[in-house]
Amino acid sequence: MYKLLKTDGRAKRGEFTTVHGVIQTPVFMNVGTAAAIKGAVSAIDLEGINTQVELSNTYHLHLRPGDKVIKQLGGIHKFMNWKKPILTDSGGFQVFSLAGLRKIKEEGVFFNSHIDGRKIFMGPEESMQIQSNIASTIAMAFDECPPYPATREYMRNSVDRTTRWLDRCKKEMDRLNGLEDTINKNQMLFGINQGGTYEDIRIEHAKVISEMDLDGYAVGGLAVGESHEEMYRILDEVVPHLPQNKPTYLMGVGTPANILEAVDRGVDFFDCVYPSRNGRHGHVYTNKGKINLMNVRFELDDRPIEEGCQCPACKHHSRAYIRHLLKAKEMLGYRLAVLHNLYFYNTMMEEIREAIDNGNYAQYKKQKLEKVSGNYNEQ
Repeated sequence: MYKLLKTDGRAKRGEFTTVHGVIQTPVFMNVGTAAAIKGAVSAIDLEGINTQVELSNTYHLHLRPGDKVIKQLGGIHKFMNWKKPILTDSGGFQVFSLAGLRKIKEEGVFFNSHIDGRKIFMGPEESMQIQSNIASTIAMAFDECPPYPATREYMRNSVDRTTRWLDRCKKEMDRLNGLEDTINKNQMLFGINQGGTYEDIRIEHAKVISEMDLDGYAVGGLAVGESHEEMYRILDEVVPHLPQNKPTYLMGVGTPANILEAVDRGVDFFDCVYPSRNGRHGHVYTNKGKINLMNVRFELDDRPIEEGCQCPACKHHSRAYIRHLLKAKEMLGYRLAVLHNLYFYNTMMEEIREAIDNGNYAQYKKQKLEKVSGNYNEQ
């Protein structure tokens, strides 16, 4: 259940109550594709950096270790020892981006595993069954992720199919939640709005899926090649047509600047691989811009990544040491940089929530954008 606590312009401040705890929104979900954050970060670590929600991937967990294995082991919360909410994406994006050869039919998608090439079929019912076996808190509907750019005709047909698939997802989830051996009988379902950069198709689709009374609504198919300006334009047009009394989730976005802009347009939920992926490459976030720790000027820098930061990396280690670890390809270097970046994102979301609570989000956004945009600006 979603409770809207405060609005500041179009920015929303809410609480989303789930069977695994209450999520304070806006929230950034820390991405653990295969039930782990890349960079040797454990569920216990996530507790220590104030993570609210962990996100795992249906497609990858279906391939290994297998969703039935996870079910036998008591579900993903028990499997990875994480008690707070977990969202699983439907596998749709991976099917369309990783699978290579694939055949889209009304019943679903036939494709080959990117790991061993074996033939797999996934449709709305299969995606719901896999996510029910995984027993996540929130399941995402199975949708088609249309290519960018796509013709208007292709996009309309694709979106119509996604709507039909969403109806099948809803029916299947209702059935699964009623079964005796289902681990999480309170699993929630979020639908996904598609339509590329065609505002009229997006708005029409938003209106149709809003009538289905789902637990939440995502905007998908953005951050796939269009400009940031186009993404913001689509959000400006579409978000007002999604229910104000339900969470809105912008999938796969993004940079700190993207998040700040999207919150201003009414978005509640975010996820992105940037903080972990960038961290593994030595790119770390600060309130003075992004640092590339590989740069030689940090070789003798005995300061933390960011003065005053309370993350495990900054509390105990210097830029010089973390740089050395990264250069030496020591796993600890990846781990410390990823922990710092996730802490930075989680802390930024806390600041965003506080700014909306205090009614000064516009001022906060302006100041934060000036700080985080571009590269590190201190010698």
